Amino acid sequence: MIDRKVVSSIVEEWLQDKEYFLVDVSVSDDDKIVVEIDHAQGVWIDDCVSLSRFIEARLNREEEDYELEVGSAGIGQPFKVLQQYLIHIGADVEVMPKEGGRKLVGVLKAANEQQFTITVKKKVKPEGAKRPQMVDEDIAFRYDEIKYTKYLISFK
Repeated sequence: MIDRKVVSSIVEEWLQDKEYFLVDVSVSDDDKIVVEIDHAQGVWIDDCVSLSRFIEARLNREEEDYELEVGSAGIGQPFKVLQQYLIHIGADVEVMPKEGGRKLVGVLKAANEQQFTITVKKKVKPEGAKRPQMVDEDIAFRYDEIKYTKYLISFK
């Protein structure tokens, strides 16, 4: 079986001096290799082809038969690495907390290695007011407190 760490190091070698970053590498029991990369401005097919050829040149098909798939992390898929949070600061995201079970939609405000913050709109009725008003509320999450965070596609 092909070692995931070997494939990851090959990908990291290709990524040097590029603005792409590695999202995930998986290798199934039947040696299907799936490599996901991302970039702040999106992933170009020519770069996926280049990375695929780079990997193939470093793996020996005589020793192991494998299937290779190289692509982008996929729009609308849950974030897997910190860099995905960082490139989407200021964008609308959907967060599913582990506790509470209610999806939250807001703007990704900040992210670091420990946590991230989203700004959500919340109805609040100020004391003495007749109607509730929409106010911004920042909510911080540790990564272990959520099931997923996804970029929200908007067609406005």
